[in-house]
Amino acid sequence: MRTTIHDIQKLKRRGERIPMLTAYDYTSARLAEQAGLPMVLVGDSLGMVMQGHNSTVPVTLDQMVYHTQMVVRGTTQALVVADLPFLSYTSTEQAIHAAARLMQEGGAQAVKLEGGAAIMPTVRRLVELGIPVMGHLGFTPQSVHQIGLRVQGKTSNAARQLVEDALALDDAGVFAIVLELIPIQLAAAITERVHAATIGIGAGAGCDGQVQVWHDLLGVLTDFLPRHARRYANLADVISGAIGQYAADVRASTFPTSENASAMNDDDLREALDGIAHASEPASV
Repeated sequence: MRTTIHDIQKLKRRGERIPMLTAYDYTSARLAEQAGLPMVLVGDSLGMVMQGHNSTVPVTLDQMVYHTQMVVRGTTQALVVADLPFLSYTSTEQAIHAAARLMQEGGAQAVKLEGGAAIMPTVRRLVELGIPVMGHLGFTPQSVHQIGLRVQGKTSNAARQLVEDALALDDAGVFAIVLELIPIQLAAAITERVHAATIGIGAGAGCDGQVQVWHDLLGVLTDFLPRHARRYANLADVISGAIGQYAADVRASTFPTSENASAMNDDDLREALDGIAHASEPASV
């Protein structure tokens, strides 16, 4: 049975920390669920770690539906949350359409969108229609060209606005709020004031849970490690080494061996080839 939004809120009330990780395909989703994670996020961060863009902005709704389908197929218990991509919720009607696609076609159990009080009417309407919503405050990647890649809420006015945004989302009915790149004291203060579970990334340990990007956590991409991440493995070296050994074995004719293929009766082979000429010699240049 899948984790529900009520299960997530129970974890908050009991004071149990909530681990969350991104997943972008069947394999990553299966591994995340096997590790016992109650929630996985089909993040539009796939634009950077899967597609090679420098932001999440180019990711389309069709692409989010596609990746969500794969993640859902790889899970049976985790709550799958899918990002509404850039400009897919500029109006309430557009947000309803995008969320419906992610849930009906993609199979997601919840959607996530960025923004505070300004999108409160949209969030409220989605919740009224039975669509579980996760909010996202602080550094909002879809606004990177406007706000820059930096910590948010460091001044008293900016911090007050983030608290008000969190309370607005909470009042609109979100079951959780991602708090990204905000001061640890502010994240803790928001966590104490909202009913929704807070999921931090670069916001300190005072949140109800944490979310990390698959590739950062596992060291799959090694050219950059964000300050908010911790590398729990260095799979880039493991994978590169394995591929290099494979290539060396092929070149040395030590792979494949007879154990890696099937054989047939020599008489059957001769009968099959009888009368069939060899390929002609390649033309000289």
